[in-house]
Amino acid sequence: MFIKVPLKVTTTSFCLLSCLGAGQSWAQESPTTDNTLATLQVTAPRLSRELYATPAAVSTLDREAIAQGQQRTRLDEALVRVPGMFLQNRDNFAQGQRISIRGFGARAPFGVRGITVMVDGIPYTLPDGQAQLDAIDLDSAERIEVIRGPSSVLYGNAAGGVIDVTTADGRDNPGSSVRTEVGSDGYRKAVVQTGGAQGDWSHHVSFSALNVDGYREQSSTEKYLLNAKLRRELGSDRALTAIINLLDNPRSEDPGALNAREVASGRDQAAPNSLALDAGQNVDQQLLGLQYEDLSAGPGEFYLKGFVAQRDFEQQLPYVGDSRIGYQRDYLGASAEYHHEVSLGSLPLSYITGVDVARQDDERFRNAVNGQGVVGEQLAEETQTATSAGVFAQGDLALTEQVTLSLGARFDRVELEVDDRYQDDGDQSGDQTFNEWSGSAGLSYRYRPQHQAYINTGTAFETPTFSEFANPAGGGFNPSVSPQKAWNREVGLRGYVEPLAMDYDLALFSVRVRDELVPYDDGGRTFYQNAGDTDRDGIELALGWQLADQWRLNSAVTLASYEFDQFATPTESFGGNRIPGLPEQTWVNQLTWQGLDERFATLETQYVGDMVADNANETEVDSYWLVNLRVGDGWQLGSDTRLNAYVGVRNLLDEEHYANVRLNGTFGRFYEPAPGRSVYGGLEVRF
Repeated sequence: MFIKVPLKVTTTSFCLLSCLGAGQSWAQESPTTDNTLATLQVTAPRLSRELYATPAAVSTLDREAIAQGQQRTRLDEALVRVPGMFLQNRDNFAQGQRISIRGFGARAPFGVRGITVMVDGIPYTLPDGQAQLDAIDLDSAERIEVIRGPSSVLYGNAAGGVIDVTTADGRDNPGSSVRTEVGSDGYRKAVVQTGGAQGDWSHHVSFSALNVDGYREQSSTEKYLLNAKLRRELGSDRALTAIINLLDNPRSEDPGALNAREVASGRDQAAPNSLALDAGQNVDQQLLGLQYEDLSAGPGEFYLKGFVAQRDFEQQLPYVGDSRIGYQRDYLGASAEYHHEVSLGSLPLSYITGVDVARQDDERFRNAVNGQGVVGEQLAEETQTATSAGVFAQGDLALTEQVTLSLGARFDRVELEVDDRYQDDGDQSGDQTFNEWSGSAGLSYRYRPQHQAYINTGTAFETPTFSEFANPAGGGFNPSVSPQKAWNREVGLRGYVEPLAMDYDLALFSVRVRDELVPYDDGGRTFYQNAGDTDRDGIELALGWQLADQWRLNSAVTLASYEFDQFATPTESFGGNRIPGLPEQTWVNQLTWQGLDERFATLETQYVGDMVADNANETEVDSYWLVNLRVGDGWQLGSDTRLNAYVGVRNLLDEEHYANVRLNGTFGRFYEPAPGRSVYGGLEVRF
């Protein structure tokens, strides 16, 4: 059965259907009444294209895939179905989820590294390359797009991949709703939303409150999140949008990592130091964005965006010593883009030019903590300032009706500065400046109306973040750490086989990284070093098959090799070893039955291959299978009121596995056990 889709979708729609949720189809071109294919336009990040003229691996999830029967508390619920991605640490809110795309980002002990995160056009990735996910409101998310592979030509620093989230603005989802959820391990969540449009105005407001006791000791969380959009149409294809995002996270406890002996004695226990020191964090953040668009700015389109954010953060790390840290951050930035279509001779050319600027100022401190958790003397006080500026251009030249050539280039300047105000160990002030060029080239061949082959290549760079510049010898910058560079090559096929109602997406990638940044542990603290060169090669395959009107099977497979090519320390050589923290095989399947209205059932299986936890590859972590189940139904209570109910079971077979593996852990503390079988349920009233 052919499933129709809107003629205007995101560019990521062309990626593997296996990453899509129940009832969602691959973005294809709908046949017209005379059996010809209508032109389907897609909007790639920052460049509008036809679907089969885009030479890149991109995935998209719509609201149904994000929301149907899901808790919407963590990105892994939806992104687990994107091939080439691997997510860990869904149960430790203090450390945050670790996300990798084709191996980029795997080194992060907490937060996100190596990946650009965008929300409503606002970069959640800072100028120094780190990002936090705790303020993303998945309850109001309308779409998540993922670029799989290096993308510095459009996004600059830390673009080994891109996650782009778009939230509702009220134009397409008017009305209000109240939702409440409960579940295992003291899980409780409440969400209130309202949105709509009237005349030239539209709005959407979402407020959520989350409380979790946690599967392990010392793992409770309390979090409140407000996300709001207000849009005003100005006429003549112009509009102004204001965005407000407020996060209050007064408590997220950190149970820490266990060694093998502790895991055997009790998977739900916390590490001794986590309990003794009351390890955890608290966060308070406010963000305001303002965006202007003019779709008829002369012969093209003009977009201007700006934002300002403040974040107060304090954390107790699970070790005795200089383990109480915190900062007050001011973060602001802006971007401007111009889109245009011209003719180069007789050939159509679509292009974009733009500029990005951003600045972060962190007032940071660090204090000593004794074995009883008493905070002692201050050991560090400094201001960390990062400023980034980038200019870019990218164009698509239609050589024929079937062949499109894409070229792009970008220049970035990143300045990092530390002003040390703690002088007891000497002045550790310093600065680093990086000037980096990025480029990309791609060729797309639409050899049949619903089938495409493409090839692309591109470069990317990634500076160390401030935390990765930490100096084991004291404050300031570690002089032995430098940026890593990546060269990506990719070949892909995508299409829709109409007689079988089957869509496919195949990507073969090869990435070479020079001066790979790799973490190591020294006395409970994590430091970084450049590990020579690494190789990342793999295959991503996804199939979507509409078995019948109500049944759909989605499957996504990743087969990869992530290895150190050259990496040696004064005492050890790791050349030829696997990069830790990455499975080389993953396989996700979804079988979905979609009944009348909102009645559904989804059975999901997930296979995660084995991995290693250290550079020496001496600690192995076994592979595992997970089975998840979600079911739901809905009832019309009145002309404008509807009740929905759903239940989910995670880890249906009670498989023992790890939610996170800490890399190169000290004293064998690699393991953060995941919960066994857990259940949640929710009720939602829409009116």
